[in-house]
Amino acid sequence: MTEHTVVIVGGGPTGLMLAGELALAGVNGAIVERRASQDLMGSRAGGLHARTIEELDQRGIADRFLSQGQVAQVAGFAWIRLDISDFPTRHPYGLALWQARIEEILADWVGELGTPIYRGREVTGFAQDDTGVSVELSGGETLRAAYLVGCDGGRSLIRKAAEIEFPGWDATTSSLIAEVEVGEEPEWGMIRDEQGIRGFSRLGDGKLARVMAPEQRDGPIRHTSEATLRDLSEALIAVYGTDYGVHSPIWISRFTDMTRQAASYRKGRVLLAGDAAHVHYPVGGQGLNIGMQDAVNLGWKLAQVVKGIAPGTLLDTYQAERHPVAAHVLRDTMAQVALLRADNRTNALRDIMSELLSMDEPRKRLAGMMSGLDIHYDLGAGHPLLGRRMPDLDLLTANGPLRVFTLLHGARPVLLNLGEPGGFDITPWADRVQVIDAHYTGPWALPVIGAVTAPTAVLIRPDGYVAWVGDDAYQGLPDALTAWFGAPTAA
Repeated sequence: MTEHTVVIVGGGPTGLMLAGELALAGVNGAIVERRASQDLMGSRAGGLHARTIEELDQRGIADRFLSQGQVAQVAGFAWIRLDISDFPTRHPYGLALWQARIEEILADWVGELGTPIYRGREVTGFAQDDTGVSVELSGGETLRAAYLVGCDGGRSLIRKAAEIEFPGWDATTSSLIAEVEVGEEPEWGMIRDEQGIRGFSRLGDGKLARVMAPEQRDGPIRHTSEATLRDLSEALIAVYGTDYGVHSPIWISRFTDMTRQAASYRKGRVLLAGDAAHVHYPVGGQGLNIGMQDAVNLGWKLAQVVKGIAPGTLLDTYQAERHPVAAHVLRDTMAQVALLRADNRTNALRDIMSELLSMDEPRKRLAGMMSGLDIHYDLGAGHPLLGRRMPDLDLLTANGPLRVFTLLHGARPVLLNLGEPGGFDITPWADRVQVIDAHYTGPWALPVIGAVTAPTAVLIRPDGYVAWVGDDAYQGLPDALTAWFGAPTAA
């Protein structure tokens, strides 16, 4: 039996991001991935939103992604573009970059951090007890861990085996997406009409095409089999009158607007993240992003629990914070599916929505949600910064200029003192929390909200969210330090 502190099932973006977070915290984690290599058939999802880019920047690896993709205004609501170029962030844009490349870059980072990946294996079962989880792998291997995290997608074996309920709404629409060769020149571009959303786009050197087509249906959608080339051909003929001679598929996949969310993200020593916890129609490109953000929220909390720094109840905040975020995304994608219909009444509604979203306040409200920059964890009443992302300020310290995000590269919490140097003594937490004295004289502004009052000090969690905001007094700081980073060390 091989022992790890945490076993992650699934080596996609969510699982890889979680593995990196745990490794930075010094936790012995491992990934179990059914694929024999990191190779991903097809391009899959296609981009990163602004908050995800920020979180990668917090770890010092954003440039690895930015150098490989195309910066663009990618945020939108039901194909209505939302410009975030005026948002107060170092990254007021999204990044067009296929999932296959995103995974490769993350896998390289995780490899540098030394996390092992058990490739070509599947989990066949697990059993948890008071001290840990025994995980059975195909081939007869057994892994033992303190915690097991299912990052294994919408059909999650981990979620099903843990008997975690997955309530939601059944599919009302079904589509096929594929990368194929074509025998005839197709009608390039995307079309939205009463037959559904469909289109062809060129890939690479032009030999391959990315194609999307709606499936015609009579009655409820209950697809249980894998999509085939014949399915794709029939779907194309139904809407184009021809299949353009599609052949030699690289991959074909079926997706629907089924919308579900795990009732609980944790059952004992088993946790869920990413698509294992929430599935929805892929409009807006949020699924991959909120999965990676799940991982960043969970990683440091799980690390503190397994290292004995914080009690297991800290993991309850993972559910409390991330479940509402995904619930909002599920609601918003359902609304977008409705707006993407092409009958006359829906088109009239889209016209009104377009007019509304041309106004600043509605645009900022939805753009903040789609980009992830408006996320607000409910940490109680107080300064607008509390529970929100810490801006990446350009600070001046005794050692020279320093960005806030640079302080988070090691995934350690930071008490940032912007008042009198040496004004905060947190010696009982000095082994866990770094104190930085700095000056900042620029503006304070948050996406959607706008200008906020400059604080004297902020306590920043490893995920970049503000856990406490203060003035020259200590009021509330010891409580915040204890709640998030464990009891004080005795003198």
